[in-house]
Amino acid sequence: MAVPSRTRTIALTLCSALLATAAATLPARAENAAPATSWEVRGPHGSPTAVVSLDPADGRPALAVGRAGRTVLEPSPLGLVTERADFSRGLTLTGRSDRTVTERYTVPTGKSHERSVRMTESRFRFRTAAGARMDLLTRVARDGVAYRYVLPDDQGDVVREASAFTLPATAEAVVSRYRADNELPFTRYPSATSAPAGTYSLQALFTTDGGHALIAESDLSGSYAGAHLTHTAGSPTFGVGLWNDEPVQVSGRLTTPWRAVVTGDLATVTESTFTDDLAAGSRVRDTSWIKPGAALWTWLAGGKEAGQSLAAQKKYVDYAAERNWPYEVVDAGWYFKPGEWEVIDPDWQTNSWMPELVRHGEKRGVGIHVWLHYTLLTDPAEREKWLSTLERWGVKGVKIDFMDSESQERMAWYDDILAATAKHHLLVNFHGSTIPKGIQRTWPHVMTLEGVGGEEKRNNTAEQLAVLPFTRNVIGSMDFTPGAFHRPFRPNAGSDAGELGLTVLYESGIQNLAGTPESYDARPQARRYLEQLPTGWEETRLLTGDPGRSAVLARRASDGRWFVGGTFAGAARNVDVPMRLGAGRWLVETVTDGPSGLVRAPHVVRGGDTLTVPVVADGGFAALACRWYPGRTSCDR
Repeated sequence: MAVPSRTRTIALTLCSALLATAAATLPARAENAAPATSWEVRGPHGSPTAVVSLDPADGRPALAVGRAGRTVLEPSPLGLVTERADFSRGLTLTGRSDRTVTERYTVPTGKSHERSVRMTESRFRFRTAAGARMDLLTRVARDGVAYRYVLPDDQGDVVREASAFTLPATAEAVVSRYRADNELPFTRYPSATSAPAGTYSLQALFTTDGGHALIAESDLSGSYAGAHLTHTAGSPTFGVGLWNDEPVQVSGRLTTPWRAVVTGDLATVTESTFTDDLAAGSRVRDTSWIKPGAALWTWLAGGKEAGQSLAAQKKYVDYAAERNWPYEVVDAGWYFKPGEWEVIDPDWQTNSWMPELVRHGEKRGVGIHVWLHYTLLTDPAEREKWLSTLERWGVKGVKIDFMDSESQERMAWYDDILAATAKHHLLVNFHGSTIPKGIQRTWPHVMTLEGVGGEEKRNNTAEQLAVLPFTRNVIGSMDFTPGAFHRPFRPNAGSDAGELGLTVLYESGIQNLAGTPESYDARPQARRYLEQLPTGWEETRLLTGDPGRSAVLARRASDGRWFVGGTFAGAARNVDVPMRLGAGRWLVETVTDGPSGLVRAPHVVRGGDTLTVPVVADGGFAALACRWYPGRTSCDR
C-alpha cells in the first residue's frame, strides 16, 4: 500500500533527527580529537583518587590527589632531571597500563604482624622530544597514593628531582626541620604557607579538606640518596631535595624510591602501614631467629660507668630476668680499655668480658645487645671480624650509632650492613640514623631506629610527645626509649602514668626501657605493667587524638588483651576516651597519677563506650583491657 507523501515526509524528518542525536552521542573521530591531558587512577573502594596530568602548553607533568570530591593535594610537579635528559617538561604520553597489586606478608615488628595489601598500579610511559623515556609508576591504596620514576635506559646521573607536593593554602602543617639524624622537634603551623622557609624532614603531616596527608618516602636503598622537603616562605608547595644537592650516581636502569602520601582520616593515617606495603619484600629467608621484645637499656640507668663494668651489667641482667624482659642492652664503653673513652682496646676479642656476660645472660634467659660505632663496620674485613665474633660469643643484637648521613654512599653502607647482620643472625637498632622508609619489611631483623629526639634528650615538650604517634611513628618502629622515671627534666615529669603510657603509645620492635631498677621498684604499678609488655602487636587502633595536643592508642597482644597508652599536653583535666576495642564487655584497668603515686583502678565497660580518665597537667595514662566475666577483677596473666 502506498504511503501518503505527508507521512513519508514526517518519517524522513524523524529518522534524520534520530541519526543526528545518535551521531552526537558517539565519540568524535580520533583524528579530530584533542589529546587527553589528564588521567585518573582509582584504587579499591574508599580509596583516594590520583590524577596525573600534562600541561598542554609545555608538557610538564603533575599529580593531584583527592578524596570524596575534596582536595588533598593540588596539582603538584613531577619529574627529574639527569645529565642527559630533562624529564620535568616537554613530555608526551606514549602509553598506559594498569594492574592490581595484591600481597600478604608478615613482619615481626610494627603495628600488626599480618599485613594485607591491595593497590591499583598504573604505569604512564612518557617521552621527551629527543626520544628519552621515563615511566611514572603510581599506586593508589585505601590509605595512600605513591609514585616513583623508572628510567628504562641509561640517562646518566640524576641532577635533581622536580617532585613536589602542593597543599591547599589553608592546610594546617605539622613539620620538622631537617637534620641528618632526623631528631629535631615538630612544630604545628596554621597553614602550609606559614611554615618558615627551609628544609624539612620527609615525615610532614598536613590537614586538608580531603583528610590528613602524611608525606613520606619508601623503598630507599643505596641506588639512590635520601631526600628531604624544601620550602619557600609563603608558598603552599614543598619540594623534594636530595642529599646536599649532590647528583645521584646511576649506571644503567634506574628505579627511584617511592614518594608517598599517606591519607585519610586521622585514624587511617595513624594506623597505616602504607610505607611498609610499598617496600620490597623480605630479603631474609629464615626469620625464625628474629624475636622482638622489651629490653633493659643501661645507658640512662647507669651511665658510662655501667658500660665498663661486668659486675654492673650482671646486675642489670638479673633484674631483666626477674621482669621477664628478654634483652639487656650494653651501650658505649664495653670495648674500650678500662678507664679510657678514646681508644678501642686492640685486643678486645681476647680481653673483653662480654663472653662472660653473654653466658650469664643465657643462664638467666636474657639476650645481650651491644653498642657499636658505625665506623667500626665500614671496612668489609673489619666488619666481618666484629660481626662474626659477636655471633660466636652469642650476642643477640647490635645497636649501631652515629651514621648521621642520608647520602647515597651511606645508604649503600646500610645495604651492606643489613645483609651482613642478617647473615650473622644479629638484630639491629640504628641510632643517629635515617628513618624507617620501609626498611623493616625488606630487612625484618631491623627492630627499631632512632630518628627521633628520644628520652635521653632534654629539649622535648609535652606537645612533642603528642605529635610523634602521628608523624615519626607512623612510618616505622621508633626507639624513643621510654620509662626513664628518674629523669627530672622529662616533659611529663609530673606524670609517671604518662611516662608509663609511652611504652605502648610508641611502637618499637625492641622497646628499650630507660629507667633504673630503683625507679621501677619505687613504682610497683608501673613495674607490674611493664612486666606484661608483649613481644609484638597484632593490631593497632587510634582511640582519640589531636596532633601535638593529645594521643591515645590501643594495641592488641596475641592473647587478646589490649594495651592502651595516652599522652596529653596542657592543663589537668578529665579526658573522654572511646573504647573502640570490639563488642562485648571489657575490664579496663587504668593506671593514673594519684596524690601518693600511681593508682590502678578497674572499670567494666562495653565496647564503644566512652571511659573518662583523669590526667594531670602535661600527663597521661596507661591501661590494660581484657574480656570481662562475672568475678573477674584483674587482667594479669
